Amino acid sequence: MSRFWAANESSSEESSSDESSGSSSVSEDNNRKVGNAGGNRWLEFSDDSDSEEEVRVVKSAKTRTFESLEESIRKVRNAMKIKDYATIQSNYEDSMKTVSSSKSKAIIEMHGGVPRFFIRFLCDLEDYIVERKKDKAAFKKLSATQGRALNRMGLTLKKNNKTFEKLMKEYRENPTVSDDDEAEGPDLEEEEDDVIKAKSSRVAVEDSDSEDESDSDESGSSSSSSSSSSSSSSSSSSSSDDDESSSSSSSSASSEEDKAESDSEWESSSSSSSDSESDAEGGAYSQLKGRALWLKRNTVVKEKVVKDKEGRGKARAEAKAAAAVAKAELTAKEEDAKENEEEMSAAVLNRKCKEVVMSRGRRGTDTREILKQLEKLSKLSVKFGPRVEIPILMHTITAQFDLVRTLDDYMETPVWTSCIQHLERVASVLEDGDKDSSKYSLGPANTEDDDVMIGNVLSKGTNKMKDVGDLGAVNVAATDVELLNPHTGEPETEDERAERLRLEKEANMTEEERRTIPVVGSLSLFMNRLDEEYIKSLQRISSHSVDYIVRLRDEAQLVRLLTKVYNYFIRVRSMSEAAEMALRRIEHLYYCHDTIVDKVNGGDIVDSAKLISDLCTFVYQEGTDRSKTRAMLCHIYHHALHDRFLEARDLLLMSHLQDNIANVGDVSTMILFNRMMTTLGLAAFRLGRIWDAHQCLSEICSGKNHRELLAQGLSNNRFTEKSAEVEKAEKRRQVPYHQHINLDLVEACHLISAMFLEVPNMAAVEEGSASSRRIKIISRVFRKQYDMYNRQVFTGPPEQIRDYIMCATKALIKGDWKTCAQLLTGLEVWNLVPGDNAVEQIQKMLIDKIKLEGLRTFLYAYSAHYDSLSLGQLCDMFDLSKNEVHSNVSKMMINREIHASWDQPTETIVLRKVEASSLQILALQFAEKTANLVEANERLLDARTGNFYVKDGEGYKHGDQQVRGFGQRRSNAAAGTGTGPKSYAPHRGQKRTGRGGGRTQKGRHRQTRGGQ
Repeated sequence: MSRFWAANESSSEESSSDESSGSSSVSEDNNRKVGNAGGNRWLEFSDDSDSEEEVRVVKSAKTRTFESLEESIRKVRNAMKIKDYATIQSNYEDSMKTVSSSKSKAIIEMHGGVPRFFIRFLCDLEDYIVERKKDKAAFKKLSATQGRALNRMGLTLKKNNKTFEKLMKEYRENPTVSDDDEAEGPDLEEEEDDVIKAKSSRVAVEDSDSEDESDSDESGSSSSSSSSSSSSSSSSSSSSDDDESSSSSSSSASSEEDKAESDSEWESSSSSSSDSESDAEGGAYSQLKGRALWLKRNTVVKEKVVKDKEGRGKARAEAKAAAAVAKAELTAKEEDAKENEEEMSAAVLNRKCKEVVMSRGRRGTDTREILKQLEKLSKLSVKFGPRVEIPILMHTITAQFDLVRTLDDYMETPVWTSCIQHLERVASVLEDGDKDSSKYSLGPANTEDDDVMIGNVLSKGTNKMKDVGDLGAVNVAATDVELLNPHTGEPETEDERAERLRLEKEANMTEEERRTIPVVGSLSLFMNRLDEEYIKSLQRISSHSVDYIVRLRDEAQLVRLLTKVYNYFIRVRSMSEAAEMALRRIEHLYYCHDTIVDKVNGGDIVDSAKLISDLCTFVYQEGTDRSKTRAMLCHIYHHALHDRFLEARDLLLMSHLQDNIANVGDVSTMILFNRMMTTLGLAAFRLGRIWDAHQCLSEICSGKNHRELLAQGLSNNRFTEKSAEVEKAEKRRQVPYHQHINLDLVEACHLISAMFLEVPNMAAVEEGSASSRRIKIISRVFRKQYDMYNRQVFTGPPEQIRDYIMCATKALIKGDWKTCAQLLTGLEVWNLVPGDNAVEQIQKMLIDKIKLEGLRTFLYAYSAHYDSLSLGQLCDMFDLSKNEVHSNVSKMMINREIHASWDQPTETIVLRKVEASSLQILALQFAEKTANLVEANERLLDARTGNFYVKDGEGYKHGDQQVRGFGQRRSNAAAGTGTGPKSYAPHRGQKRTGRGGGRTQKGRHRQTRGGQ
């Protein structure tokens, strides 16, 4: 056998003796699998070299726990640098799991408690999270995942840090700590000594093996180089041992270069005991202990800080003494300031007020601090009279409005209360006096006098500079500072001079000038802004909370203040501003029923109808177009709320609001129009005017956006997307909750009205006569709901209002009017109708209408099956008097709804079976198809040209007369004709026919039937 293979074989055997049994078994398996002996040896050689490079390290339980904790902390700190909050959260949770596990707790408690580096990590992380959350601008730019992680980290830290609160507090008091304190711990040296012993024993075994290998190599081969090369290639540990033996032999030769090389080798491998002893005796390495001594890096040692408890106690005592001195100085300053405030003159107050006002709007100024200063000045100005107090109060009110930064914010309740108190003080000052000539009034502030005074002072100063000539600068300054009173000749200060000039100016004023207070700002604008802030607060506060009820109490105070300001503007002949105040009062009163007003006023009877009428009349005369429109809508609403339907309808028709409401351009006014039409429909329903009620309510209730039309909420439609700005604008337009119209009541009135109209219509269609071919659907909404109810496989007992009405409809179609009346009169929504005995009146009206419509439905459905009907029998069936039955049957005969005649002697109805001829049927079909074709062509033309045609009495018109047609339908709806009201939405208002169906001719037909 070649010596090359023998050398490899011997070296592999020697190296395999150091390997574990597992590695040897693997090499044997490889030898069996591969048939080639040389290939087996090469595989064995590579496997042995790889296995010998692996080094096993013995670690204690404490070391493993602390290393896991340090690794988590290192990852968190790296994530903190790049602001990766999700990574911070995950690694923080891992570190907390490590610390909170039962095994780790036992290890930590055994070795002196929670390590200090972990407490430092918690403090740094807490400060970091707090700082990040303060940066609102950066927080808004974060993704959803990062934002949630940051918020969760704040909550988790707050919860978990309670356990380490005491340790964190101690660390924050003394954060300076050396690295030795963190590395050391009880029993740390013992564990590290065990590690050192294990390493030294392993090194000793390797040295002995290397010596055996070198002896066998010298005896087995003549060339030492070949044996050394084979041993170096067989294992990395043997090569390191050879280097160490060569370095030791060179050191015995006492060569300086070899000593340097041996020192460097010792520093890298730490295998020489002699050098370690010399380093342990002195130098920087003498301070290293345990594991730090064996690390292959330069360790920087910090000096341990010794706590000076005595010095700390002295520092605390000095700090307490300094705080006491500062507090005493602050108290003294406050007392001096109070004394100075008591001695302060009106001129000084005005000067300080101007200084504070000039700082408004500047960068870095605190608005609340400015407000606090102005409120303090306003309290000091009371003793100087209204001419000094009122201007400062106006500046204070302006500063209070400055606290509201955006449109979506609203003024806090305490600030609003303070603001209305300031305005009440202004209004009370303006009302003082027995006669109008003795009362104060407000005027615009004039700054010309101040400018003239400043110019005079500057001119005098320049004259002095010219007169001085060659005098020094110090003398010139002295002459400028010295001020003399021209009356007494005594020197005076600038404040004294300003006060003297103020008094002289007031003395030279006339009585009218003295009663006019110059102010900055407008009282009417302040009142409008105050009212808007009150409405915004009602929109933002939860309507189901006690705060909302408490906030409503402020409305009476606001109305009283509006009345005072309204009377003031009437006195000073400012009619336009008085009209604005009158409109504000109307908008706070129009929606209240008299019963509620009487209870709020404590039993005092107030004629609200006369009050609203007077205020609206004043607005009609002096207000703007927008004010007039809103006042008219509120007036109609108030009439309809108190069941004055005819007066409300007449006002609507005379004002022609239905002609111009689409061109108003103000969405809030359009919303008020929809609220007015809804209330008008409810009033018509309470009075039994079913057709009018249905026409007023059909357009509002026909779609799913009735909440938006009435500004009582936002509708969620998955097919339409709204931008953030649109949603904010809709939220700003919402009506406060106490002004809402109950939507359940509106739905009940609409569906019941549609039921009274549709049930006879459906019966006539089912009867199948020729006259029924001309009858069209009145309410598609009702038909849809009824069809859905009939298609249900299982219909349980009614739960919602819609279910009750559908059950009542089925009973009425069958002729069971008593069940229908029981279902409808038992609805709980009738308790929401305001007024005395309102529920009883509505129930009585419903029963009467059910009887009449039941009679009509019976005649429609069964007239074809009878030759004659007895009047008395009909009276018994529907519990009606003979006059009522006779009247309703006669109306049906006149309108040709039934073909019959009266037999007066026998009191019977003689029914005639009249069927249309074939020619008549064809003519009717042709007319109906022609009308449908014309309508389809008109719609196609509208879609192509963009013009929306409207049919009136003279034909089709377009362009500028489009709005006229839109309003004509509204007027017809209010009068009981046409197709019903449209909402403010332009795309809905431009239709030719409403959802109620039918054209103008059909509307006339239904009007005749409903009015008889």
